[in-house]
Amino acid sequence: MKIRFLFLISLVMISATLFGQDTEPNDGSRVISTAVPFLTIAPDARGGGMGDVGVATSSDAYAMYWNPAKYAFSDKSFGFGIGYVPWLRGLVNDIGLASLTGFGKIGDKQAVAASLRFFSMGSVMFTNDVGQELGEVKPNEWAIDATYARKFSQEFSGAVAARFIYSNLVPVNYTAYDVRPGTSFAADVAIYYHHEMDINGLSGASIDAGLDISNIGAKMSYSSTSVIKDFIPTTLRIGPSFTMDIDDYNRLSFAVDFTKLLVPTPPVYAMDSSGNPIVGPDGKKEIEKGYDPDVSIVKGMIQSFYDAPYGFKEELQEINVAIAAEYWYNKLFAIRAGYFYESKYKGNRQFFTLGAGLRYNVFGLDFSYLLPVHNNNPLQNTLQFTLLFNFDNKKSGG
Repeated sequence: MKIRFLFLISLVMISATLFGQDTEPNDGSRVISTAVPFLTIAPDARGGGMGDVGVATSSDAYAMYWNPAKYAFSDKSFGFGIGYVPWLRGLVNDIGLASLTGFGKIGDKQAVAASLRFFSMGSVMFTNDVGQELGEVKPNEWAIDATYARKFSQEFSGAVAARFIYSNLVPVNYTAYDVRPGTSFAADVAIYYHHEMDINGLSGASIDAGLDISNIGAKMSYSSTSVIKDFIPTTLRIGPSFTMDIDDYNRLSFAVDFTKLLVPTPPVYAMDSSGNPIVGPDGKKEIEKGYDPDVSIVKGMIQSFYDAPYGFKEELQEINVAIAAEYWYNKLFAIRAGYFYESKYKGNRQFFTLGAGLRYNVFGLDFSYLLPVHNNNPLQNTLQFTLLFNFDNKKSGG
């Protein structure tokens, strides 16, 4: 009954998101943008091969990104992972996200972990206002974080994480303008639920659920004098998964993730007869629909649930849905598939993914490949990979 109810709720939410469309502009004005968007890129090939699903899947070294509370349920003593995600490979070959992550268990109930993500934007030639070359530079962004996870019972765990974010978009002495690297401190909070079930005809069945709110942190500015600051991508991720052992050699899992940015939605500004924004006495543009996005971090998170200018249907469009399946043979070889959906009004990312994984002793290797529904994804036609090393492995799939 619990499984049926859980997946019924999932289907209702998926249907509401897919069909809750309206007639608001499809010109990019409804897309929510933030600073440091690299924080939303899935760093591992396992999650990448499952349509960016991972909040309630089994734990591995990359649980830091999906749900750090999963570390408390890891059946390994410690492990680490190394990954690389090529970015815009169809255009350039020097942009990508590199990552390194590791964790360790402390007894049966506690775990600690840390990770580093480095996003290189390749080589860029900077020029001044008159076209004079200032030199070739390599803009980059990175984040380093650490987490503590703990079991509160045999079925429930929680975690908190801290993160430092650095974004250097203009790494050159550009004295004509007041520019500097942007920095921010952020935190994650997460919970995880794991329940083993006895189902007739099936062994090793379990239902899991997870919730993760990541990147709760200070706005970012690239100037020492400007009052304009951008939200970082505070993200809510929630979802269930179901796993069953078909027999001694075959395991099958299904999972659903729902994600939403917890930052304000751009309002619709009032325009004059010439099509220019109307500016009020306070120097701010007048809002015709929606709410003022210039609010505090906490208010922005709360406001993000009701501030869409086109009402409840637009709020539903801000929920991204991803579904995935993972099959393990003899806990050594995996095949994965997933689908990710984002409303056409909020970015129009829609894609299928395929993946595979190998586990042998302490060594693991994952691959993923993305197939875009629309020809507009920076990961299209690229192969992503992750290396994993797990110690005290009890040969659990994933």
